Amino acid sequence: MSDTQQVKMMVYAALMAALTAAGAYIAVPIGPVPIVLQNMFVLLTGLLLGSRWGLAGVGVYLLAGAFGLPVFAGGTGGIGRFFGPTGGYLLGYLPAVYMVGIVSEKTNRNAFFEVSAMIGATLLVYLIGVPWLKIAANLSWAKAMGLGMYPFLLGDAIKIAAAFAIIKAVRPVLGGLNS
Repeated sequence: MSDTQQVKMMVYAALMAALTAAGAYIAVPIGPVPIVLQNMFVLLTGLLLGSRWGLAGVGVYLLAGAFGLPVFAGGTGGIGRFFGPTGGYLLGYLPAVYMVGIVSEKTNRNAFFEVSAMIGATLLVYLIGVPWLKIAANLSWAKAMGLGMYPFLLGDAIKIAAAFAIIKAVRPVLGGLNS
């Protein structure tokens, strides 16, 4: 990768980190886990930038929040957010973006596989987030699922559809970033 391409990818990774932060500001508090758009931007980051640069973009987002910048849901930040009820979801973004990026790269942007990867990545975020919520909030499994997964399934399906539509519109303009 040329120096120019490296700089271009750094700029896109920073842009996706900023969009993920913006998605966190659109938060609807419905309990210990709010409805946010940041997970849609995490999926878009993997689709657009691939595994390595997608991981960099989400990593920058999480580091910014860990250092106290108000980039998490509702304009919050700080390392303590990783130990609270939403910490598992935040940490789940790393393997999720990587999974989507790898699938996008390895399947030559095949629509079926990309949508499947976004579904799998969303489930991976739940797989990490729900047990974390259970422990952090001292909930039963049923309560953790009821507060941390079930209310979000329809919205996440809509976010996956929106991410797919957005990526189909954006890729022709930006060219082959993750190829």
